[in-house]
Amino acid sequence: MNDKTDQRLRFTLRQLEVFTATARTGSTRAAADRVARSQSAASTSLADLEAALGQQLFDRVGRRLLLNERGRAFLPRAVSMLDQAVELQALFSEEQPTPLRMAASLTIGEYLLPEIVAAWKQARPQHAVRMVISNTSDVIAAVVGFEADVGFIEGRQTHPDISVKPWLSDELVLIAAPSHPLAGRPVSARELAAATWVLREPGSGTREASDRWLLEHLEQVNVEFELGSSEAIKRVVGSAVGIGCLSRYAVVEALGRGTLVELQTPLPREVRALSMVVHRQRRVGSSAQAFIEHCVASAAGRQGTVPAKREARVRGKKG
Repeated sequence: MNDKTDQRLRFTLRQLEVFTATARTGSTRAAADRVARSQSAASTSLADLEAALGQQLFDRVGRRLLLNERGRAFLPRAVSMLDQAVELQALFSEEQPTPLRMAASLTIGEYLLPEIVAAWKQARPQHAVRMVISNTSDVIAAVVGFEADVGFIEGRQTHPDISVKPWLSDELVLIAAPSHPLAGRPVSARELAAATWVLREPGSGTREASDRWLLEHLEQVNVEFELGSSEAIKRVVGSAVGIGCLSRYAVVEALGRGTLVELQTPLPREVRALSMVVHRQRRVGSSAQAFIEHCVASAAGRQGTVPAKREARVRGKKG
């Protein structure tokens, strides 16, 4: 065995496991709970790893352990190595494969992915799926923090540690109750500016897109309701207290039933890209890669992707 090989084998998978758990939790006590070891054993594993590397990976700030520059560079590679070890072990195990972990923004998670995930499970019943549905900011944070193998977002938000792949196109729609004074007739930009609006919360991809679109064409947007779910927005808008802006995917059934109507406005059509995101430095596992390819194939049967449009300055009044 040559010196190079000896150097590469100076740390163990258990040490990497403790390291990644500590990076995520900020302490060896919490990390020990994650990897089912005692705190003293976790502390020893971390100390042995740093000794083997000849470098500290954390800054000690009080009782907290914060990744330093070397630790941040080491983390994605450590996570990738552990992922590959799990896949290698699965080749010789009768246990179920490691669950596919994903995070999705609300529009995608509620209206697009359920059908796609169901088809995926039918073809691969042994693969468990864990999906967290939140807003775009939280989805990006989950991918950056290695809590999700792949994320699905509807906004233009990004992060230096993620890679973004356009997936599907979506259209924003202005909606109202059939009994709303603006429903069933052409509506002017002045009337839209004077209306009461019901929109998603800041941090969501839909809110980012609606702010950019509306404030580019209206003098103001009087936001009286900021809600964290498309279903809640549809219910409030359905009571005729205001008008809303949502994805067409989120309102297509309500428009078909006639419980909501699409407003006739002079605003240009607004199309945006829905995207998949993965960690830029983390190796995509075989299950995640297969699911991404499954999503791409599903998109091909639905529609093409769209390029991002130019950025617009967002400003205006929030409720």
